[in-house]
Amino acid sequence: LQGPRYISPVPRGGFVVSEECGDVKVFMSSHKLPSSLSSKYGHQFGNPAGVCVDTDGNILVADEQRRTVHLFPEHGAPICLVSTGLQRPAGMACSSSGHLFVADTVENCVKVFK
Repeated sequence: LQGPRYISPVPRGGFVVSEECGDVKVFMSSHKLPSSLSSKYGHQFGNPAGVCVDTDGNILVADEQRRTVHLFPEHGAPICLVSTGLQRPAGMACSSSGHLFVADTVENCVKVFK
């Protein structure tokens, strides 16, 4: 890993890790690295920060530099979930009821999205 920052468990085992100014790596329950989100989806990150995984196994990533949150489904193209209203997204959490919590370090608050 190159500058690991944030980590989140994956429901079926394993975990995801964001790297400072780099990529997001996906590890299996055996701790082997099967892929990175950039290589799997062809997605270019500015500075990936907070990561979380929802109950369906979709990976969500906050990008500090681009001020966005993207959802990476197991199959299909990435989806931009949040493209406005974030100054510097950092840590994130997904709730089982479908809420996304994003810490915004510039505005010193936690923003909640449904």
